[in-house]
Amino acid sequence: MTRHFSPPVPEETAVPAMLVAAARCWRAARDSGEPIQPALTRTLDPHGCTMLAPVLDSLFLFVEAALGRPMTVGAAQRLSEDEHLLLGLMDESEPSPACPDAEGMSRVIACAIRSARIMIAMIVAPLPARPSATAPTPTVGADRLFAWSAMQHRDQRHDQRARV
Repeated sequence: MTRHFSPPVPEETAVPAMLVAAARCWRAARDSGEPIQPALTRTLDPHGCTMLAPVLDSLFLFVEAALGRPMTVGAAQRLSEDEHLLLGLMDESEPSPACPDAEGMSRVIACAIRSARIMIAMIVAPLPARPSATAPTPTVGADRLFAWSAMQHRDQRHDQRARV
């Protein structure tokens, strides 16, 4: 029996791929003693998201603190359990990890996740200056962060700049 499925389009995997690449870069920089934010900036540059370096550095630190251990990363196409957790936290399909200091740390990790989601949304899919019938306006909650078309929005920004 042959099963047919539609593979995910690049726009749907752009943000998760960027997060995984950033997490792996962050882990390597931490382990080697390399300055973390410059390393993250180099990793995020091809994605057009260099402004996320401090945001993700902070997020990954908080995730490690919540886990109570170093975050593990996978290799090549294999994702670690921590990378799956990170993607789930960012996609809101995974609850925040239980923290030893449930009251304080849970609030901190929830804020870090929310801040990272907002910053990613602003950079990957910024809202247009004025609402228009042709410009798609992503809504947090209705559409998941990872379903947004990063390339489409980047192309629209390029088109807008070209017209000016």
